[in-house]
Amino acid sequence: MRNNFRSTLATIMVLGLSLVTFAQDSIGGSAKAGAAPEKLQKVAEVSAFDFLMKGGVFLIPIVILLFYTLYVIVERFLYIRRMAKFDARIIDKIRPAMTKGAFNEALSSIQSNDTAYGSVLKEGITSVNSDAKQTQVESNMEKVANIEIGKMERNLSHLGLIAGIAPTLGFIGTISGVIKIFYSISITENVSIGNISGGLYEKMISSGAGLVVGIIAFAGYHLLNSLIDAYALRIQQLNLEFIKSTQSA
Repeated sequence: MRNNFRSTLATIMVLGLSLVTFAQDSIGGSAKAGAAPEKLQKVAEVSAFDFLMKGGVFLIPIVILLFYTLYVIVERFLYIRRMAKFDARIIDKIRPAMTKGAFNEALSSIQSNDTAYGSVLKEGITSVNSDAKQTQVESNMEKVANIEIGKMERNLSHLGLIAGIAPTLGFIGTISGVIKIFYSISITENVSIGNISGGLYEKMISSGAGLVVGIIAFAGYHLLNSLIDAYALRIQQLNLEFIKSTQSA
C-alpha cells in the first residue's frame, strides 16, 4: 500500500514536469533576449469551494469517499475505545469468589461490565462453572476474544480499500484532463504555457484530493488496528491471570 502511494505521487510529478518542460520548449523560440518584461497580471481570488470544483467529475466520488472514511474512522474509534476500556481491578473483583468456588458470585460481580474484556471473562467463568476442562475453558475464552476482535475490525477493510482507490481515482481524473489538453492542442495548435498549465493545474486537483483522502484512510486504518492489537495483547494477559485464579480455586 505504501508503494502504491509513492508510485502514484511520483507518476503525477513526472507527468506535470514533462508537460511544463514541453510547453517551455514549444514557446522558447518565440521569446527574445531583449524583450521588455510583461506586466504581471493580477490573479483573481478563488474560493476554496470553487477551486475544488475545478477538479472535474472525478472529484465527486473522491468527496464521497472522504465523508465515508471520516464516518468509519470516528464510528470505529468510539466503538473500540468503549469496548476496549480496561478495568485494572477486574480480576481482583472476581478473585475472592473464584478462590472459594463461588462462580455465580464471580459472574454477578462483573455482570455490569459490557466491555470486550468483560465478555471474555464471563465466558470463562461460565465454562468453569460447567466443569469444563482447562483446555476447553481457554479455547472458549479465545473464541469469544476473537469474536470481539472481529466486531472491532468491522468496516476497517473498507479503509484499506479506500486508501488504494482514492489516489487511483484522482490519478485517472488527471490523466483524463491531460488527454483533453493534448486533444485541444491538436485541434487549435495553440501551444502556450498558459493553455497547458491552466488546464493541468485544474486536473491535478483531483490527484491531490485523492492523495489526501488516501492518506487519511491509510492513517485511520493503521491507527484503529493499533488499538485492536493493544486489546489482543492485553486480553491474552488477562486470560492468563484468569486461568491462574481458577487453578487456585
